[in-house]
Amino acid sequence: MDKKAPISLARLLLLFLKIGSVGFGGGMAIISVMERELVRKRKLLPLGEFLHGVGFGQILGSFAINAALFAGYRLYGAVGGLLSAAAFLAPSLAMVVGLSALYFRYHAIPALAGAVAGLGPVVIALIVEAAWSIAARVLRSPAGIAVALAALAAGLCKVNALWVLGAAGAIGILLARVGRPAPPASPEAPEPFRAWMAAPVLAGGSLGALATTFFKVGLLFFGGGFVLIPVLSARLVTELHWLTAREFIDGVAISNLTPGPIAVLATFAGFHLAGVTGALIATAALLAPAAILMLVLSRQYERFCFGPYGQGFLSLLNPAIAGLILSAAFLLGGGVMTSWPRWIFGAACLLVLRKLEWPPVILLAAGALAGYAGLLP
Repeated sequence: MDKKAPISLARLLLLFLKIGSVGFGGGMAIISVMERELVRKRKLLPLGEFLHGVGFGQILGSFAINAALFAGYRLYGAVGGLLSAAAFLAPSLAMVVGLSALYFRYHAIPALAGAVAGLGPVVIALIVEAAWSIAARVLRSPAGIAVALAALAAGLCKVNALWVLGAAGAIGILLARVGRPAPPASPEAPEPFRAWMAAPVLAGGSLGALATTFFKVGLLFFGGGFVLIPVLSARLVTELHWLTAREFIDGVAISNLTPGPIAVLATFAGFHLAGVTGALIATAALLAPAAILMLVLSRQYERFCFGPYGQGFLSLLNPAIAGLILSAAFLLGGGVMTSWPRWIFGAACLLVLRKLEWPPVILLAAGALAGYAGLLP
């Protein structure tokens, strides 16, 4: 990479704010929007490097937030990484705070279900288009094709993505050891790293207990956002009685109304316990373990990815991610593409994305309007 980043920090943060505002549909859907904006449209990162960040992000926490942190780090160091993750999360956090305030005042969820349901076909189209685009650029060897197909099958069987990516990396190391050429891990040399930056976290009394509780949950945040549901339910409902069972279920529903990860369920719980301050502390504490790990991995990425075994490990991550993204489209599509109008609308969105390259926000707005009007039963 050039020493000078190809985009200013302010514009980078605005870009992540935009991505965080339109990234409905969960992790893989958000990754598809990020890949489109960061790699294809603005060429801020090479595809291989971006996908390596997605792979690292699968280890702990929300991999969409982790991918934003990794991308920001590659362009502006630790400060850029943390600010990029915060900008990406900000729209969902603000939305959850607003919806939580309405919920705890009126004890009802705002009637947004129809509009959100209309986003489903657009999200599936975004995921399929991203898988298509990535596969066309990374499936260049028999080993890569085999790994992508295996990852697709494993994803359809709901195997933990961390195990799939670990297996792909192990195969890449094995091929490197026996001397077979592996696909290049990343087409460009990265920029020098900048200094670390640590920010103190201040909490006291009940806020301290809130931060400690969610930090401990964050240490167990493996395997994607929906893993949080049983963990938080046991902790917040059964053990601590901070939420009733009904409030917790409604909190899950509210978190699914936002464009961000389901991790914003912590925002809902924190708001209930200590208002806006509690929402911010709970969210930050939950995501802190993953952020720390991603900062370490991002800092060591340069040293790791250009070693022989590092290149072998990373070389087959990209085909595996392409397979996992496609499997997400199949799994999510089963619950979304439930009528002919949805299939037709989804196919039209895919065609527009591939041929006309419209911004996803236009299609998401059209889907929301169609869903609200009852045109996508």
